[in-house]
Amino acid sequence: MYKVHGDYISGNCYKVKLILTLLGKPYQWVPVDILKGETQSEAFLALNPNGKIPVLELEDGTTLWESNAILNFLAEGSDLLPSEPRLRTQVLQWQFFEQYSHEPYVAVARFIKLYQGMPAEREEEYRTCLARGYKALKVMEQQLSRTPYLVGEQYSIADIALYAYTHVAEEGGFDLSRFPAVLAWMDRVASHPKHVGMLG
Repeated sequence: MYKVHGDYISGNCYKVKLILTLLGKPYQWVPVDILKGETQSEAFLALNPNGKIPVLELEDGTTLWESNAILNFLAEGSDLLPSEPRLRTQVLQWQFFEQYSHEPYVAVARFIKLYQGMPAEREEEYRTCLARGYKALKVMEQQLSRTPYLVGEQYSIADIALYAYTHVAEEGGFDLSRFPAVLAWMDRVASHPKHVGMLG
C-alpha cells in the first residue's frame, strides 16, 4: 500500500489524494504539519531531502516527491494520462504552467491571507501574488472557454494539477466570478463520480 506524507490543507498534497481516490488505489495518509516545521525533521528529510510535501512512499520504501511528478507516476496507463505524444506534452505544459505561473501566486496568496492572517510585512507580496494569480486565471479562462478540460475533451492530470489550488483560490482573495469558464470547469471536475474534496 502507498503511504502519502502530507497535509490535508495543502493543494499539492490534495492532488495526490484526489488521483489515488479517482483511481481507486488504497493508501495510508501520514500527516505532516508544515507549520510546526515537521518537514525539516531528520526523519522527513530522509524521505525528501528538499523538505517539502507531498511525499509518496512506495511499497518497497522508496519515495517520490514533487506533486506533479507523482501525478504522472500514478496516472501511467490510465485514462488520466493520454498516450498520444502531443496530448501528453500538453498535459506537461499545463503542469509546468501550474508550478511556475499559477501555484506560486494563487497558493501563496491563500497562505498569506488564510494561514498567516495577512501580516503587514507581506502585504506588498500579497498584492503581487493577486496580480500574477489573476494573469494565470485569465490563461486558464481562455483555454476553458474553448474546451471542457485543459487538454481537450478528456479529464486528465492537467486538470487535477490546476484544480487543487484554483478551487480554493477565493480563500486567497481571488474573485472567481470573473472567470465563468473556470467556474464551469470546476463544476465538471467536482462532478466526477469518484471525486473527493480537499477535506472530505
